[in-house]
Amino acid sequence: MHEIRAEIPANVWQVIVDEGQLVAEGDEIVILESMKMEIPVATEVPGVVREIHVEPNTAVQAGDLIALIDES
Repeated sequence: MHEIRAEIPANVWQVIVDEGQLVAEGDEIVILESMKMEIPVATEVPGVVREIHVEPNTAVQAGDLIALIDES
């Protein structure tokens, strides 16, 4: 499993994918908002989204788990 984690403290503005969805390397998973800037968070590996750990209008801190991608 590949973990996608927040790199900065931010608010979750939009969750783009659903659990069970197939994603390619570079696909956006969520869009964060910090200081009125949109920050896309993309996967570095292709696979299936197994778990999403955030929802819109919630806050994340640096290092918080956003999603798990199954590479198999």
